[in-house]
Amino acid sequence: MKKSLLALAALGAFAGAAHAQSSVTLYGIIDAGFAYNNNSNGQKLYAMNSGNLQGSRWGLRGTEDLGGGLKAIFVLENGFNVFNGQLGQGGAEFGRQAYVGLGSQFGTVTLGRQYDSVVDFTGAFEVGSQWASYFGAHPGDLDNMNNSNRVNNAIKFTSANYAGFTFGGLYSLGGNAGQFNRNQIWSVGLGYSQGPLQLGAGYLNVKDPNYSFFGNTPNSRTATTAGSTSNFGSSRVINGYASAKTQQVISAGGAYTFGAATVGATYSNTQFKDLGSEPGTGLTPTGGFTGGTGKFHNAEINFKYQLTPALLLGVAYDYTKGYGLGDAKYHQAMLGADYFLSKRTDVYIDGVYQHASGTDSTNRTAVANINGLSPSSTSNQVAAVVGIRHKF
Repeated sequence: MKKSLLALAALGAFAGAAHAQSSVTLYGIIDAGFAYNNNSNGQKLYAMNSGNLQGSRWGLRGTEDLGGGLKAIFVLENGFNVFNGQLGQGGAEFGRQAYVGLGSQFGTVTLGRQYDSVVDFTGAFEVGSQWASYFGAHPGDLDNMNNSNRVNNAIKFTSANYAGFTFGGLYSLGGNAGQFNRNQIWSVGLGYSQGPLQLGAGYLNVKDPNYSFFGNTPNSRTATTAGSTSNFGSSRVINGYASAKTQQVISAGGAYTFGAATVGATYSNTQFKDLGSEPGTGLTPTGGFTGGTGKFHNAEINFKYQLTPALLLGVAYDYTKGYGLGDAKYHQAMLGADYFLSKRTDVYIDGVYQHASGTDSTNRTAVANINGLSPSSTSNQVAAVVGIRHKF
């Protein structure tokens, strides 16, 4: 009997050790709200919105200790609409993230569908990725700081933390025989976090963005079947530039916390180069822009204050200026409040106002076009959302 008990105890200890070396975590966010848009193609719009502060999702995250400081890691993350159960990210089952890789004391190397370095190192400084909802992202999410687009077929390195500094890079193979640069994407970034100060910078270079970046989901058209189809969506801020051969983004951001207050800022320069050069697709620039480059400066300043342990207040201003082809200007103001009922559940209210002027990417008089919404019929647009978010 004693031998049997000892054997069972040893087996239990071994099972416990094996379990400690490998783990899988189920996690998710459910974010739902009621939204108002004062001018959607000339009409007022009331709608139920999923994924306002953060995209509704569920995911699996796992690690396995391989010994010698090496571990295997993976993430599978699905996005969905809580109101109708529809898959997000163009119908991809794991459209938010899907990767596997190895981690060590020096950092991680991962393979799969992943975030670029602009998202990783500067996206968190934009209020659209914090308290302002995706309505508060930069117009058309032109610099991808709000993570509208992911990268397929990506090899990614993220460093360990060295005295507050981290760095990383990503490369995506185009996968076209005889055309090494076709659909190629690469990015690099650097971050610093120490005490109250956080800083970040990122660079993104995308070949054939209409297909490699905007059109990389199941419901998008591929370069071989699309003809003249644009994957850039309805935003007039950028959709006239869908024929660009290259998209380039240079971004920087930072934040400083003092007491209960945090001041942050971002800057980005986005360029859609060589319009009308998308090979073999038949795409032509909307409005007649040909051969040139659509360019944007974007600057945001934001402030948030933790009024009580449960109540966060925020205000921000964003300015976008087009140059090169199109000279549209977009002034955008954001105001919001987030009240935490618990560590996992909060309720929020956000409002966004945008004013447009000049000539937009379609070579027409610019109209207000808040991110994620249909264009206004005028130079002004107002949107608001009230919702609840639960994390598990």
